[in-house]
Amino acid sequence: MGWRGLTEWGRDLLRIIFPEVCEVCGRSLVKGEQVMCLHCDVSLPRTRVHTDDFNVIHQRLAGSTPIDRAAGMFYYYRESEYARLIHVAKYGSRPVVARRLAEAYARELMPDRFFDGIDVILPVPLHRSKLISRGYNQSQEIAIGLSAVTGIAVGDNLVARRSHSTQTKKNSYSRWVNAQGVYDVDCGDELEGKHVLVVDDVITTGATLLACCEAIHRVAPTARISVLSLAVTHLR
Repeated sequence: MGWRGLTEWGRDLLRIIFPEVCEVCGRSLVKGEQVMCLHCDVSLPRTRVHTDDFNVIHQRLAGSTPIDRAAGMFYYYRESEYARLIHVAKYGSRPVVARRLAEAYARELMPDRFFDGIDVILPVPLHRSKLISRGYNQSQEIAIGLSAVTGIAVGDNLVARRSHSTQTKKNSYSRWVNAQGVYDVDCGDELEGKHVLVVDDVITTGATLLACCEAIHRVAPTARISVLSLAVTHLR
């Protein structure tokens, strides 16, 4: 029957027996809370950069491919308890965390009309070998969460032609080199004249997102490209 098929009474009983907890502080969640408790949600270090026409994300992606809009939900600090949100979504077999955060972020962005005119959401892809190993693509989960709130379709035009080593411990130049030649676009004609939103979990140097945006621009030069991530790191 599953969680959705339960009565409200049944769901309340399950919460008592198997309480959901805040992914940040570990407190039991109450009715209406998802992923984070209200206290942690209020204290989330939100970037609020989406209202700036040339924000920190634009700066990191500056190059030959123009970026229209750019949004990031919160600042990522490795030592912060909020870093756990990304870690469990990416490596902890909890893709639902990425999806729920994306839904919450979409609701925050809607009043500022961030999604107006966007035709399709494209998640940063994983190579099939990594997808098999992990079992899911966290960026795909983010795209699904955004789509659930906005109604914008999720596309599969972006593809990873080859695998590449993790970006985690690389410097800016090494990340850029590592991302070269990884991403490509299928059926690029479908994107001509469209406004595309490319989504990922974390923006560090921006090398991965930039490689994806450049791949789109090569095959569909008339496409407008915007980007969104859950987290944005502070470069030092």
